[in-house]
Amino acid sequence: MLANKIAVIRLKRSLNAVNALDFERELTTAIMQNDCATLLIDLEQVESLDSAGLMALVSGLKLAQRLGRSLSLCSVSPTIKIIFEVTQLDRLFEIFECQSAFTRAYSRSCLSRA
Repeated sequence: MLANKIAVIRLKRSLNAVNALDFERELTTAIMQNDCATLLIDLEQVESLDSAGLMALVSGLKLAQRLGRSLSLCSVSPTIKIIFEVTQLDRLFEIFECQSAFTRAYSRSCLSRA
């Protein structure tokens, strides 16, 4: 059984073709850690996102799901959120307003399982 450890990845500036592969490697490593059941990607400081960045996020989500782990997003700016809505990826990802909203939801979820 996985521990209830939450890993947080905070991205800065852009997630695009220039850095998407490096991000995907970092994401894969975080998901594969044996003690990480939940991963939160904080997009508060992300100013731009392209298709390569989206694909890296989707790839990470699919891997997490295959391993029975959780991957969520938080602090998505209105500009970036539009990209998720237009591509309908907002239906695939669990997106929280901020990290504290995620923490509250996660805590309630853990209590309901106890």
